Amino acid sequence: MNYLAKSENKITEISTVKIRPNKTQPRKIFDDAQLRDLAKSISENGILQPLTVRRVSQNEFEIIAGERRLRAAVMAGYSKVPCIIVKCNDKESAMLALVENLQRCDLGMFEEARGISRLIRRYGITQEQAAKKLGKSQSTIANKLRLLNLSYDEQDWIVQAGLSERHARALLRIYDQQLRREALSKIIAQNLNVAQSEELIDDMLLGSAIKNDTEKKATRKILIRDVRIFINTINKAVSTMKQAGIKAVCNHRDNGDYIEYTVKIPK
Repeated sequence: MNYLAKSENKITEISTVKIRPNKTQPRKIFDDAQLRDLAKSISENGILQPLTVRRVSQNEFEIIAGERRLRAAVMAGYSKVPCIIVKCNDKESAMLALVENLQRCDLGMFEEARGISRLIRRYGITQEQAAKKLGKSQSTIANKLRLLNLSYDEQDWIVQAGLSERHARALLRIYDQQLRREALSKIIAQNLNVAQSEELIDDMLLGSAIKNDTEKKATRKILIRDVRIFINTINKAVSTMKQAGIKAVCNHRDNGDYIEYTVKIPK
C-alpha cells in the first residue's frame, strides 16, 4: 500500500455521498445506541480521527477504516468528513479493513471469523499467511475459523444470549447438531458459565456414548438372532436333501468373527 502523490497526501474533506462502504467490511452489526453516542460526541467535538479511504473512480471513494465514524457523522448532520486517501488494491483494502476492526477489539467473534474466512477464500491465502498479516498465531486463526462450524441459528443464539467464545468452542465438541442445540438451549436457559457448560457437555457426551453403545449391543443381538435363522435354514435344506436320497454333507466351523459353512452335494 502506498500513499498517493505528495499533493494528495493530506487530510481532505470529502462529501459523504461520494463515500461507499467497504464490501469486505467484516462488521455487519452497528449498535444504534453507540452510534448515537458517537454522533453526539462528533457534534460537540468534531471528527478527531480522519477516515481512511481509497479512490475507486473519479467521484467515488471506498472506506478502508472508519465506517462507524461516517455513519455517526451523517447522523450528526455532516455533509463532508475528513479523510486520508491511500492507494491500495482490493486485497490490501480488505486486509486493512479487517485489521482495523480487529485492533479495535470490539468485533463480534463470528464477524471476525467470517472476515478471516472471506479473506482466505477470496484472495487464496493460507491460514499461516492470514495469521502473519493479522499478527496472530496460526492456531488462533484455526480456532476462530472452527467457530463457523456452528450453524447460523446457533451463532445467533450465542450472540443474543451474550455467551463467550469459550462457550462456543465448548459446544464444538458436540458433533451431533440436535444434541448440540439441546446443550445450547440448556446453557442459555440455566445461564451457565463456561465451567458449568463444559461439565454439562461432558455429561451429555457420556450419556450419548452409553446410549450408542447400548444400541450397538441391541443391534448385535438382533444380528446374532438373524444368523441363527440362516443357519437353521441351511440345516433344514441339507436335511431335506438327505430325506430325498441325496447324500449331502454339511460341515461348519466357528472362526470367531464369522461362521464357515461347507455343503458338499454329490452329482
